Amino acid sequence: MDSFTFSFTVNAPLDAVARFHHDTRALTRLTPPPIVVQLHRVEPLAEGSISEFTMWIGPLPLRWRALHTRVDPLHGFTDMQTLGPMQHWQHTHTFTAEGPGVTRVHEHVEYQHRTGLRGLFTRLLFARPGLAFMFAYRRLATSRALEHAIWPATRAQQA
Repeated sequence: MDSFTFSFTVNAPLDAVARFHHDTRALTRLTPPPIVVQLHRVEPLAEGSISEFTMWIGPLPLRWRALHTRVDPLHGFTDMQTLGPMQHWQHTHTFTAEGPGVTRVHEHVEYQHRTGLRGLFTRLLFARPGLAFMFAYRRLATSRALEHAIWPATRAQQA
């Protein structure tokens, strides 16, 4: 089993960071181009909630179903692939206040590729360089949404 860890700070309070990540529609905002996410089923984030979506890599669809566990309103959650391209995918998001208006976002993924052609495709997309790019983009998107009040809930909070 492989793992990948990425951590960054965002200049936003803990509750704003948690609300942003608990909105399962944020997945579309956190996914780097050229990947496009199409949401099919998005339940409010809670223990046992399910999200179903397709990640389009050009004309190639990757159907995904994630089960959410260890949901804490302020400190994070885990999503685990129950249907999708990987043999195993478990992604834990942890949020920690580092001071007034500064929050650390810690991402940890444990994953395993399938064998054969399907595994070859995911090895190209979800190898360490691809994950580093994806999470660097997530850092940028999170900072942009929260620090520049682009995300609707942030704008309402600052009004």
